[in-house]
Amino acid sequence: MTATAAVDSFQTGFPIGPDLLVEATGADDIRSAVREAASRGLPAAVHATGHGLPGPVEGGVLISTRRMNTVEIDPEHRTARIGAGATWGEVIAAAAPHGLAPLNGSAPGVGAVSYTLGGGLGILAREFGYAADHVRSLDVVTADGVERHVTPDTEPELFWGLRGGGHRLGVVTGLEIGLVGVERLYGGSLAFDGDVAPDVLRRYLEWTRTVPETCTSSLAAMCYPDMPQLPEPLRGRYVVSVRVAYTGTAADGEALVAPLRAIGPGLSDSLREMPYTDSHTIHSDPPFPHAYYGEGLMLSDLDAGTAARVLELTGPKAPMMTVVQLNHLGGALAEPPAHDSAVPHRDAGFLLRLLSPLDGTDVEAVRALYARVAGETAPYALGRALNFAFGGGDRAETYDGVHGPRTRERLAGLVSRYDPASLFGGAYGVSRDAR
Repeated sequence: MTATAAVDSFQTGFPIGPDLLVEATGADDIRSAVREAASRGLPAAVHATGHGLPGPVEGGVLISTRRMNTVEIDPEHRTARIGAGATWGEVIAAAAPHGLAPLNGSAPGVGAVSYTLGGGLGILAREFGYAADHVRSLDVVTADGVERHVTPDTEPELFWGLRGGGHRLGVVTGLEIGLVGVERLYGGSLAFDGDVAPDVLRRYLEWTRTVPETCTSSLAAMCYPDMPQLPEPLRGRYVVSVRVAYTGTAADGEALVAPLRAIGPGLSDSLREMPYTDSHTIHSDPPFPHAYYGEGLMLSDLDAGTAARVLELTGPKAPMMTVVQLNHLGGALAEPPAHDSAVPHRDAGFLLRLLSPLDGTDVEAVRALYARVAGETAPYALGRALNFAFGGGDRAETYDGVHGPRTRERLAGLVSRYDPASLFGGAYGVSRDAR
């Protein structure tokens, strides 16, 4: 264990200053760290890559798992064994030679384990469901310093809560996950000038009512800064983009996106057939650390008028830059998994994500804007998305509104059983990797 004043993180908007930092290289280090925290009466928390850091970390013991990045592929059984610090990029690279793929998110630098514990909404989600639904087993160190091998048979209740309940129940040292037989896909992004945003939005919503489950998509809107690092067609513009990932043939993909291309001339069009190892180019999420505030709202549905008002609130006239992303859900996401989990809101039709850079931005002004957006979408509101709730609030606030009453009560029972002294904060765990 080493004393530290700060810890590097992808999310730079909130300070990370634990009393003790443990750079774990294996389960033994984690067991020792948990026992040390308990003996000193200090809270313990976990940090992988820090993409989903929900707020500041002040004091206590912080366990960094980034060095535990082993990935082992079993092509015969179509599974992967991944360490607590492995990123999705590392898992994709290891699975691809076997013609397999994980249910990763859009950014290859995201920690695979934390992402999965929060549910895991990926680029193939409508076809295969949540990443949490494909977990075969977990190894977790609970607050008593004991490492447990958790399966549906050995500890069914803990298996339920860890998948979708986040880091409240212990420190996961590794996962065994199922892989899918996807080697390539048709996908990319189609961008339009923001002047036609209402039309793009309306026609996108219409299009989502027609697509098969093999198509997962999202719409994004943002004002790009005027920076030389950005492509000329996007620089300094308000842009609305549709992102697509489709596992059918390229010919069928071209026919599928024809209604989108028919909207009118676009600023850019990267739709194409690609190897799965290029799937991160669909969203092209920024790979560099930065400061941001974010929220995710799970909605039962969304009409074009309400969606247009959201874009009006968050567009060029907004008080600060805000990235809006609307994820089309349904399909396999709405299907009950083989083993029940704490992943909430399976009946949601859309996820509305909001993200604002924090450099020089008034956080209270961001919160006020998000509250207005939440007010507009209130008729469709089901709750919040755990992996996209990074707003700098306290520990309880991070989980507020994520789960329904029955799931909250069941999770609270698990916390009382496995962490009665609230070593892990009871209501929250530190790092949830999101994208």
